[in-house]
Amino acid sequence: MSVQRKSAEKVDTASFLEQLTAIEEKGGDGSLDFGRGKALKVSSLDKVFFPKEKYTKGDVMRYYTRIAEFILPTMQDRPLVLKRFPNGIDGESFYQQKASETTPPGVRVETIETDGGEKQPRYVGGDLLTMLYAIQLGAISVDPWHSRVQALDYADYTIIDLDPGPRANFARVVQVARWAEEVIDGFGLHAAIKTSGSTGLHIYLPLPSKTPNEAATLVAQLIATKVAEAHPREATIERFVKARGAATVYVDYLQNIRGKTVAGPYCVRAKPGAPVSTPLRWTELTDDLDPRDFHLGNASERFERVGDIWNEAMRKKNSLRALV
Repeated sequence: MSVQRKSAEKVDTASFLEQLTAIEEKGGDGSLDFGRGKALKVSSLDKVFFPKEKYTKGDVMRYYTRIAEFILPTMQDRPLVLKRFPNGIDGESFYQQKASETTPPGVRVETIETDGGEKQPRYVGGDLLTMLYAIQLGAISVDPWHSRVQALDYADYTIIDLDPGPRANFARVVQVARWAEEVIDGFGLHAAIKTSGSTGLHIYLPLPSKTPNEAATLVAQLIATKVAEAHPREATIERFVKARGAATVYVDYLQNIRGKTVAGPYCVRAKPGAPVSTPLRWTELTDDLDPRDFHLGNASERFERVGDIWNEAMRKKNSLRALV
């Protein structure tokens, strides 16, 4: 049976922020009322997820609630990969993709077919209840697939992941991103860019509908190869880490395989400082750009100030005729 595409959810942000505050004031355990008979039990909102900054599970839930209008569309209808940190970023962690049999009502779960042909229940994004349930489980970054549950073999975008070597500073990552933009512009294409929330940058090119995952990989490979060939001292597509120059930036086009994920736009990363994978304007790619400037403590204010530049950039699909 086919899965129907769902419309984006509108969130009463103020109401949920008030509910979270009330639960915290009563000790950190309680229930969030989503209306229409839907509720989500939450617990231990005072549990510290980021020890140095003292950010708690409640702080992470509050952040995602505040930016719901920005982040939920990026996850709409997409299977989610959770990396759970039940005791915070200094504790043990593990990945979860398959939905648990104890998943509460209201959390979106759909059955998908894996590459091995097995049918599995998976969490699917696009609504706040599912998002906050992931945080309740201890997830910090919730990473969406590049395709939607209705068409898992077709990518909505292709990704180029700029990953610096141990001796490559962030200014070099920025420079490689600028070169990638030149190649993209040369093909008559457009792209969105964001910090990875770690040490790199992610470039996304929105694709026409019904673009196979394999074709998405080829588009990224073409761009990455041109960048690396033009700037071999600074950029590489060498897959083997030991064969790369320590001061080069790995222009990774292999993140586009079916079921692969990267940190989604607007997501908090489970790293010291609670950095956020932050959408940027291309004009913000300056030599002094520091990805650590975008974090849980200030990112929501930035997004409210600059608006939703990510979904705006991703709405207009590229034509790939110039690449044929």
